Amino acid sequence: MDTEKLWKSVLAELELSVSKAIYQTQFARSQLVSLVDSVATIGFVNPLMRTLVETRYYSLVKSILDHHTHANTSLVFTIIAKRETLSENDAGPLFSSKREEPTVNLTALSRKLHIRPDATFENFAVSTTNQMAYAATTAVAKNPGTAYNPLFIYGGVGVGKTHLMHAVANNMLAKKPGARVVYCMGEEFLNEIVEAIQTKTARQFKQKYRSAELLLVDDVQFIAGKQTAQEEFFHTFNAVHREGGQIILISDRSPSEIAKLEDRLRSRFEGGLTVDISAPDFELRVAIINIKSLALGLSVPSDAAQLIAANLSDTRAIEGFLRRLTTEVASRNASVTPELISSLLSIKPQSQEVKKNRRIPPQELLDVVANYFGIKTTAIKGPKRDRPLARSRQVFMYLCRTELGLTLEDIGGALGGRDHTTIMHGVDTITHELSTNERLREAVAGIKQKLWV
Repeated sequence: MDTEKLWKSVLAELELSVSKAIYQTQFARSQLVSLVDSVATIGFVNPLMRTLVETRYYSLVKSILDHHTHANTSLVFTIIAKRETLSENDAGPLFSSKREEPTVNLTALSRKLHIRPDATFENFAVSTTNQMAYAATTAVAKNPGTAYNPLFIYGGVGVGKTHLMHAVANNMLAKKPGARVVYCMGEEFLNEIVEAIQTKTARQFKQKYRSAELLLVDDVQFIAGKQTAQEEFFHTFNAVHREGGQIILISDRSPSEIAKLEDRLRSRFEGGLTVDISAPDFELRVAIINIKSLALGLSVPSDAAQLIAANLSDTRAIEGFLRRLTTEVASRNASVTPELISSLLSIKPQSQEVKKNRRIPPQELLDVVANYFGIKTTAIKGPKRDRPLARSRQVFMYLCRTELGLTLEDIGGALGGRDHTTIMHGVDTITHELSTNERLREAVAGIKQKLWV
């Protein structure tokens, strides 16, 4: 069987089954290395992508592969080297008619422009909370000035807004090192205007901003209410947009919610695409921890990563904690363990032995489940079968069975005398859906964490 042709067919179905952002980041560069005796070896160039696909999409990939091979396949995930592609004109240095271009230090160039060189699309973790913003910025990076101009991204602190903005800049600089990229904070824009007026250098100020091929403004809400800043930014915006330059703006709120912003600016901010990024969910935080720890050369086991994700919700707090963790591991010459994480986060540590010895009553678990879903315990035990109630009830059944080790009859008794076949169905439903439902996995992991800590 032609493995390359087979994998193209599998990828075509995967592209229809997941979001564009997920497909591009996790599947597009994968490869079917081999298929021997119904064992499919699938390769990835990025260890994180391999882990994410194996944990999130094993069942999906297997079902599609089974359909095409008409066999019950087993999947093995591995790391492969990046495949270099050569164009017809790149047959090698002996036959190349092109003159070798001087090497450009992109890291130094990015830093000179106040762009974070480590902010790239490759090391940005994508989830449902940010996939729209990711898709928009990658589209802008491919076609600056034409796709979504301006692009307005808003959201809370530490959700990845600046990372995506800088990723667009790094992408442009990699393609065109001489590109006129201008990045500033809203406060810097205002300060530079004041300085230009005082030093009579307004012409240089206007030349700097209005000639930009890529204009990036962070915390743009800061200029609201400042008449001179809004006036100058209005003309700067028009000049850059008119010449086909790409504009990306970041704020902590949408244009409609920025108080004292002139209507003409609000209209222009809303004239392109406005997307929001919400706080990272549990699974995304785990992915971020994996990415950040990999960059720091830190080995963080999955149980330790989940413990960090359960207790830190802000991306910047996670990054700061990982740097502290790296220092602690180096100074103590120790490994990363849940116990070390607990001590650094001031969580009451509990060993696995203590967990096993502590007998948790069903009512305590019921209280945790009810609190997590925002539902009364009496409603979970009651007769109603609304979807939110049914789901929380089934999660309770599943955790009673897997965490507390209760019998089906005991679980039924804890829920007001339900039949053991109902309990069995609920446990089976959650067990089956955990392999494909990201939100459900997040809920179960969150409840377990609250239960044992």
